[in-house]
Parts: sequence; C-alpha cells; structure tokens
Amino acid sequence: MADLLALSSRIIDENLSDEPTNRITQELSEVSEELAVIESFSHVVLLRSPGGLVAFDTSGAQTGAACVESLRAWSDEPISHLVYTHGHVDHVGGSGAFVADAERRGDLRPQVVAHEAVHDRFERYRLTDGWNLAINMRQFGWLPRATNLGIGGMQRFLPEDVAEPDVSYRDVLTLDAGGVPVELHHARGETDDHTWAWLPQQKAICAGDFLIWNFPNAGNPQKVQRYPDEWAVALRAMADLEPELFLPAHGLPIAGKERIATVLDEVASALEHLVEGVIERMNAGARLDQILQEVKVPDSVLARPFLRPFYDEPEFVVRNVWRRFGGWWDGDPANLKPAPAAALAQEVANLAGGALALARRGEDLAGTDLRVACHLVELAGLAAPEDRQVHQVRADVYERRRKAERSLMANGIFASAVRESHEVLEDGAG
Repeated sequence: MADLLALSSRIIDENLSDEPTNRITQELSEVSEELAVIESFSHVVLLRSPGGLVAFDTSGAQTGAACVESLRAWSDEPISHLVYTHGHVDHVGGSGAFVADAERRGDLRPQVVAHEAVHDRFERYRLTDGWNLAINMRQFGWLPRATNLGIGGMQRFLPEDVAEPDVSYRDVLTLDAGGVPVELHHARGETDDHTWAWLPQQKAICAGDFLIWNFPNAGNPQKVQRYPDEWAVALRAMADLEPELFLPAHGLPIAGKERIATVLDEVASALEHLVEGVIERMNAGARLDQILQEVKVPDSVLARPFLRPFYDEPEFVVRNVWRRFGGWWDGDPANLKPAPAAALAQEVANLAGGALALARRGEDLAGTDLRVACHLVELAGLAAPEDRQVHQVRADVYERRRKAERSLMANGIFASAVRESHEVLEDGAG
C-alpha cells in the first residue's frame, strides 16, 4: 500500500508540481487504524466501525466493482452505510456493485444516506440524459460503457442500478456507526447537494469534491450553477474544526492540522478573491467582457500543487459568479436579442471577401492571438458550413488552441470543435 500521507505532505511542503496527485489505481491504502482510501474516479473512503463499514462514495459505474474487490481484500466486515458526498455519477455510479456485494454475501443492504437534493439531481439526470451524455463526451472525450446500458440497450448517463437514498437530510445529520459518530454537513459548492463529513473521534474530514487537488470545479461551462462563495464558507467551517486528517474524493489525503489549515485557507482565499473581484465590478456597472479581462488569480497561486488549473480554471469561475449574481445577459446590448449566428457570420464573411478569406485571416492571427483567431474561423465555418477548405483551417486553428490550453474543460471543448470540422472533411471526401 502506498504511503499517501507522506506523498501529499512532501508535495505540499515542497510545493512540487511534478508528482501525480490524482491517481486512479483502484488500490486501497490505510491512512489510519480505522480509515482507508481506495484511489479511483472518484475515491471511496472507508471508515471501519463496530457496526460495520461506512463507505463515503462508491466511485463510478466502470470502477465500482474493482473498488469492492479492493475493499474485500482489506475487510470482510459488512457495509452498514453508503454516504454520497453528492450525486455526481463518478460518486454514485458504482453503488450497484456495493449493493450486489451485500446480496452475494447475504448481508443486509447498506443504508444509503445523502442530502435531500440528491433525489432531485437524479431526476434531472434522467430528464436530460441525452444532454449529459453529449456534454461528457465533449468534456472527457468518452461515452459510458456497456455497464450504463439501460432499456433497449440505450446508454444512460445515470446507471440504471444506482442506489437511491434511503435516508436524506437538510442541514446536519449525525449517523451512529456502531457507537462511532459521523456528522454530515450540507454546504453548496460544486453542487447544491453536497455533503462533507466530520469524524470527531478520528479528527478527520471526508470532503467529497470540496478539494480536488486542482483549481476548484466552480466554473464548469457546461454544467449547472456552482457556488464559489458558499464553497469558501464551507472550507473555512472545516478549518474551524482543526482536522488532523483530510480525505478528499479526488487527489491525495492530507495529514497535519497546520498543513490542512494552510490548504483550506489558500483554496478559500482564491475563490473569495474571484467572487469579490466580480461583484465589485458588477456594482460599478461593468460588462462581463471587462470583468473577464480584469479579474484574475495570480500565477503564484495557480502554481500551488492543489490549485493548478488542470480541470476547471478561474476564467470559468468568473463567468459562474456573474451568472449567480447577475443572470445570463453579459451586458452587451447586441447580445440581448441577437441575430442568428449564421446570418451575422455571413455578413462578416461578405465584408472580409468571403468565408475562406475570413478563415485565412484567422489562420494568420493564430500565431499571435488565438482568441481572435478562433472567433474568425468560427464565423467562417458558420458562413460556409460545407466548405472543406474553410473547415480545414478551422480544424487547424482549434487544434492549436487545444494544445495551448491547460484545463481539461477548455481542452475538451476545443477538441470537440476539431472533430466537428473533421466530420465535414470526411463527408466531403466521400
């Protein structure tokens, strides 16, 4: 078993950027006499108690069975509780494997515990199944495997065998795990249904996605509202408990009261900096475009090993703060009731001397200003949706943009644009 605590301590204390922090090995590591972590996507955190095992999260549909296998190599005890930190599919999708394990062993079905909003999330996922499949294809470049197949063999974003919560709560709930208290606290951050757990006897926090060893996922451009202001409040509430062990659902566990306090403060401060910067400018009447240019996180902060913008990034969080406090309109009068994008693109292409000329201008600018270059090739593609020359340029420019990006979210969306143009090229070749 890997010494995860020693690894995380060294990375944080020495500010290392070349060590892996989000590992998906399906391996179990003990972090104390009563606590273990299975590194997966997401992790499964296990608490051993006189009443059985408490599992925080179940990983995803593709990894749940492997997590159960690792668990059973460590302990033969029944699972008394499954606690969902929130309803994202990489946290609940493996629950079917945990329930099946109990059935095979003849154990009682684990009691599933979650915040009351998890039920509504599941219903929303079922309502918007196709949308969620599409955005996850863009974000991650994959579709769920056969384990997510539902009626008629159609893919399902939320697995058919996901275990619905048996017990829900609103603000705070204390579970009795065989005489061991488990305090569940609700807070909005990455989601509106998020739970973090305080284990007072172990002086440990199971944090879910309040820490992911990347910049907080508080701005995702394809997902529903995030709550960066309340996220920071939750992190400071955790710090006030002075935990000595901190167990996130992605990334490495952290040991040491002072070290944990430092990490929580730095993440909370980064979020507070963005929220305050956006609201200050909104109050002064600034447009979103201006705010996006002015509100930044210093590079020195983004260099911290637990704040690198490799998944989400500050620019997207700025947009989410705007959406949270200001609505969807960006302040540009022309965007309130805009013309069809293709009509505007055609007019711009006419002014430029044709769609290909517009695309070529974007190609020329790609070496100095990829942002403007992408605007121009996008307009060219809309003006000439079947022009193979235009789409070759569009694909090349977006590929350069993709390679220049750090965050997975930006990378995935730009890669999707490349694929769109490649489909035009392939159709034309046929």
